[in-house]
Amino acid sequence: MEALSFLFYPFAACVLLIMIHVYFGMHILERGLIFVDLSLAQFIGIGIACSVFFGAEDITKQIYLAVFAALGAIILSFSRSIARHTNIEAFIGVLYVFSLSAGVLILDRSPHGTEALKILLNGNIIWTGPRELLSTLVLYASIGALHIVFRAKFRDLSAHGKGAYGWELLFFLSFAAVLIKSIQIAGILQVFAFLIVPALTGKIIAARNVFVLVWGWVLGGLSSLFGLFASYRWDLPAAPVIIASMSMVYFTILFCKARTGQNTTR
Repeated sequence: MEALSFLFYPFAACVLLIMIHVYFGMHILERGLIFVDLSLAQFIGIGIACSVFFGAEDITKQIYLAVFAALGAIILSFSRSIARHTNIEAFIGVLYVFSLSAGVLILDRSPHGTEALKILLNGNIIWTGPRELLSTLVLYASIGALHIVFRAKFRDLSAHGKGAYGWELLFFLSFAAVLIKSIQIAGILQVFAFLIVPALTGKIIAARNVFVLVWGWVLGGLSSLFGLFASYRWDLPAAPVIIASMSMVYFTILFCKARTGQNTTR
């Protein structure tokens, strides 16, 4: 009972993260921009590094994050135009390396830079409380409602590359808003895992998007539950255990599918 009580809020946070990130992960996989989440999250990480360097807290810290999130979203909203002049995956890789280097340089000059970098990468989901959980629910529900209302527009952008620039910008701004909250709870590495691994696993099992979404939610939730209990039981950092758990589920299902000789590429 003690474990259930302690892990209730962290698991609820994992469920919220999985629900919104599997959806965005399907869009990212559809676009073929696999590391866009990692680069955008790391770009937002510059804002976190700046807030640590200048000692900003609460609202001022959120302003730093919002500025870099908006700037990163604007840059990535031009991805279709950028792809005409250079390899887009290479561009995203350069953006990630630049963001990581800039963040490390800023944190190197900060009194608690090493600890801040560790939290930035791994997060601190195990200490999620009810207040943070409620604010996360409100934000994710608002963005989810936006995407439900305009699902056809966003679907055309991801599946067919059709749509006005304004819709592309709105997609990346809403994605960036999710990441601002997500990386403060779970860290960059775990957020990337939530975005890609469950959606990728769901695509191995199912063809229709609705079933990919459901499988991603179920398997991501079970993996997170196992990872949290393992972290609690053996006193391990939660993020690496959850990521390893998700990855093992993905590898297992991929291996089983490969053994049957069925085509898993969609």
